[in-house]
Amino acid sequence: MDLHGVDPLELSLRAALVALLLLLAGLMAGEHPRHRVAQLGALLALGVAAFAIETLPRFAAPPQWWQLPVIALSAGTSVVFWLFSRALFDDDFKLNAGHGLAWALMAGAPVVGCTLLRPDHADAARIVGQLVDLGTFSFAVLAVVQTLASWRADLVERRRRLRIFIVGGGALYATVAAVVRLARTDTGAPHAGMADMLVLLVIVAVIASRMLRVRGADLLDVAQPAEPASPAAPETEPGIDPADARLVERLEHLMSAERFHQQEDASIGALAARLAVPEHRLRRLINQHLGHRNFNAFLNRYRLADAKAALADPAKSELPILSIAMEAGFQSLGPFNRAFKADTGVTPSEYRKRGGRPAPAETPMALADFEIGQ
Repeated sequence: MDLHGVDPLELSLRAALVALLLLLAGLMAGEHPRHRVAQLGALLALGVAAFAIETLPRFAAPPQWWQLPVIALSAGTSVVFWLFSRALFDDDFKLNAGHGLAWALMAGAPVVGCTLLRPDHADAARIVGQLVDLGTFSFAVLAVVQTLASWRADLVERRRRLRIFIVGGGALYATVAAVVRLARTDTGAPHAGMADMLVLLVIVAVIASRMLRVRGADLLDVAQPAEPASPAAPETEPGIDPADARLVERLEHLMSAERFHQQEDASIGALAARLAVPEHRLRRLINQHLGHRNFNAFLNRYRLADAKAALADPAKSELPILSIAMEAGFQSLGPFNRAFKADTGVTPSEYRKRGGRPAPAETPMALADFEIGQ
């Protein structure tokens, strides 16, 4: 790797960026190494650090063996950003083999392009590079779209505010990465200049500072969802504000007696309007006093309770499962089946055959709250 002619200020910016990213990766992985959000966050930080190194002038011209992992790690960053945003903002998200395959394809493509195709097959190498550019932009846009789509249902206020910085940073990262990889040098290697590194440094610093302010319990799903509250719940929770206690009672009546969760417009906005309270107060109440991190999960607790009662009722043994799901408030059978099995461990039809008995319960491993950076 030839650093001759590189501006010392640019090298300093890259070094500062890499150091900050390594620190952030160490904090996330070190504080909670077994949690998928921390793992993906650490991998994302390492990927951006690899991007800062890979885009040095003439980094891979031609590439040495030790440079190939850096190239792969950098190219797979867009997939990791997508997975990180999904895991961070969707408590039910799970990694699967398809996610690993997507990362492998993105990470492996530039390695093949710069080692096997260039210079003997320059045109093919250029096409591979363009496909990587398109994939980088596409995964970043997908992450932004999905993050915005689920923003309204997020009940964790600090995590909701963090979305703004993740989305903004992701959009800027996608733009920078696309522009940088299109501005190729004569050797075909991507190059990012001082301005690009400064933008990335600012993005990472802002996101890191925001994440360091958010409690680990707000970032990670460390609490088990609570059952639907009962009118007596405020009396069993010491120190609850009397106004919040009354609001919990009204909320319970609206859900259990008036079956709000069965309505087609069962949104957080519609529920707040029915209760005549601001949305932010209702989100805080459901999150802090009822233990839910997502509004859809809160609704599904009531919907699943209705469905389980119907499936266990001998008088409804001939009623189609789809009809039961729709009456409970689900819009289609697929989401109902997934939510039902996640809650009971069995499918709705198996639950009905078992006479309303779920699968044997498994004791989940408790995860301690933590503060990132402490």
